[in-house]
Amino acid sequence: MSLLVIDIGSSSVRSLLFDGGARLVPGAISSRPLQFTTAGDGRCDADALVIRSLVEACVDEILQHSRAQSIRAVGMASFVGNWLGLDAAGEPCAPLMTYADTRAGGQIPELRDKLGGDASAYHQATGCLLHPAYLPAQYAWLRRNDPATESRIARVCDIGGYLRRCWLGGETRTSYSVASWTGLLDTARLQWRGDYAALLGGPGLPAKLPRLADFDEPAQALLPAYARRWPQLRDCPFFPALGDGAVANVGSGAVDADRIALTIGTTSALRVVRHVKRVPDGLWRYLVTAGMPLVGGATSEGGNVYQWLQFAGLARAEDLEAQLLKREPDAHGLTVLPLLAGERAPGWQGRASGAIHGIRPHTTGLDITQAHLEAVALRLSLIFDSLKAEGAVVMAGGGALQASPAWARMIADAFNSPIHLLNEAEVTARGVALLLRNRLDGAPLQRDPPSIQAVVQPDSRRAKKLVAARQRQLDLYRRLYG
Repeated sequence: MSLLVIDIGSSSVRSLLFDGGARLVPGAISSRPLQFTTAGDGRCDADALVIRSLVEACVDEILQHSRAQSIRAVGMASFVGNWLGLDAAGEPCAPLMTYADTRAGGQIPELRDKLGGDASAYHQATGCLLHPAYLPAQYAWLRRNDPATESRIARVCDIGGYLRRCWLGGETRTSYSVASWTGLLDTARLQWRGDYAALLGGPGLPAKLPRLADFDEPAQALLPAYARRWPQLRDCPFFPALGDGAVANVGSGAVDADRIALTIGTTSALRVVRHVKRVPDGLWRYLVTAGMPLVGGATSEGGNVYQWLQFAGLARAEDLEAQLLKREPDAHGLTVLPLLAGERAPGWQGRASGAIHGIRPHTTGLDITQAHLEAVALRLSLIFDSLKAEGAVVMAGGGALQASPAWARMIADAFNSPIHLLNEAEVTARGVALLLRNRLDGAPLQRDPPSIQAVVQPDSRRAKKLVAARQRQLDLYRRLYG
């Protein structure tokens, strides 16, 4: 028996088959590239119909695999946050808004004023901060700038909930996991905060929020058209979509307070499953499922910084890794804020931008490359300092780290903590498969730990140099953003 996992990421859509032990079936991956629509005004959205077409093409293809003849259940993960406006007929009537859209940045002062100038109670209730990445600011922006579109929205949902409705019919549902990324879920009481929705998004928003569901509430019985198209899935349970960051923790083996998950993909995040009485300043609390709170912080910088370095012609040397491994930390003398896509944790300056200070006539492309990669590591170390606990282990995944031993060493030195590099290519999808097995058979999430590629140890001398570099970075940040 196999498990089908659908993974909707920010750069690709994939379908994957796992066996009964939650192990990836060799060669059982179907993938299609996905590209958000971006513009200079901060726009970063997507077309739900395009995503639907890509996902369905991946499912069509994976169902041709020999192991797809006995699929037991279907699970899904999606990039978060995302939200979509549906009209009265249940069809998309607005673009799919993403976490990377910054156009709502101008709404933040007004929303803070509506909270009496202090958003701390909102932060503790929802686990989220006032920021253009979340639903309240984005919906308020839409309501102000495109009231005609906003008036057509009868229901708000996420891309996973929309796809389940398309395939199985019924009422639109959003999992607690995805809902916790909206900024409107009371993560302790597991219910929508209609008061915040009305106050921040507008009086009509509370009635448009979808029904909530936990992960153990699957739907079954495909609609007739899809039952004919996908006969292997005709009576399979389809579990609600979960947030990709949440299931990445599970796939990384970080399912308790003893393990902190680090993921560096296009963006970066540090997360730990931990119950806290108070959400730390600058961090968030999301949910994996009910009863599994996820505390951490995500940055808008990660692999996208490396991609920019390549685009700018600064990181194209064939022996770049070897050169970086030979260099001393902070050898460039530069101070960098790698905030190319704005800032999320820990300072939440949505309109922040990248900055390089200290360029001299002798500064090279290698200097700038090293400085930027170290800068990402230093930014992540700020979050790590808020999460670390005695004996906790860092489980690190993501293609960026697996491809760059030099970057992994920078992060170990910046954290001054060992980094366990995962030897798992599909951490997010693996997390979904483990959760499916847990719900279907009761198998403990900790039963099959992930494979470890290497443990990168910090060097105290190198770590000390990066402490000084981090202080310069903090000083530059404060000069620019307070």
